[in-house]
Amino acid sequence: MTGSVSTQSLVLGAVAYDPKVVTIWDGFRAWLRGPGGLDFDYVLYSNYERQVEDLVAGRVDVAWNSPLAWVRARRLAAARGVTLTPVTMRDTDRGLRSVVAVRVDSPVRSLADLRGRTVGTGAVDSPQSTLLPLSLLRAAGLRPGADVQVRRFDIGVGLHGDHIGGERDAARALFGADPVDAACVIDSNLLLFAREGVLPSGSVRVLAQTPPYDHCTMTAGPSADDTLTKRFGELLLGMDYGDQDLRPLLDLEGLKQWLPPRLEGYAQLERAVDEAGFYDAEGTIRASDYRP
Repeated sequence: MTGSVSTQSLVLGAVAYDPKVVTIWDGFRAWLRGPGGLDFDYVLYSNYERQVEDLVAGRVDVAWNSPLAWVRARRLAAARGVTLTPVTMRDTDRGLRSVVAVRVDSPVRSLADLRGRTVGTGAVDSPQSTLLPLSLLRAAGLRPGADVQVRRFDIGVGLHGDHIGGERDAARALFGADPVDAACVIDSNLLLFAREGVLPSGSVRVLAQTPPYDHCTMTAGPSADDTLTKRFGELLLGMDYGDQDLRPLLDLEGLKQWLPPRLEGYAQLERAVDEAGFYDAEGTIRASDYRP
């Protein structure tokens, strides 16, 4: 794909982290084009890095960005002098926390007690189960890889933690043959893993948690027509969970309501990215062990 997409239609990029992504965007496409009257289409990517690069280059108009993808897109756009416009986010994207969990019978009582021990995390590019929790450890005076060992579970690298297999394996490792002393997960997945039986009921406790942060954001790039982008945002904000056709799609996408975007919830991740040397100030990938 070369050049800019047509301003007569709106083309969205989304990452295929799960087969359900096709169901979601096929359904949204039909609704946006039908009742919504918007000339809309979408393309799928295997990883967020290519999606971000295409958004900033104008090869797609809008992108459904992970929080880490937003950080990189913002930096790339600023370096190239182009404008990005946040459009919407889900009601479930606001005020999330990641936690460091230990076994309920663990002698570890504070982050400081993890010195000399092993922490399990998700994939290298997971904001919620790697970058943000490791930043929390740094704030407590623990250097990952030096004061505390990190056992990373690199499943779905390039998907920015949307594939939670690595996060699930980190939690499972609390009870493995060679157990970790703590596991880093997002708070909602701590509950999910308990429901799944990955974490036996009452078997873990939260040692520490991050400050609240925001997650995914719908982002319009430099090729997006302003009128179409505005209409797209209005249609998303107008999606009614009571609509029998939309409800299954909204459930699959993990929301009940689209909300206006906000940007203040990404400062914590920006710091974590800088601490880890994951991207530089211009959005170039600097993590030596990251191959999306």
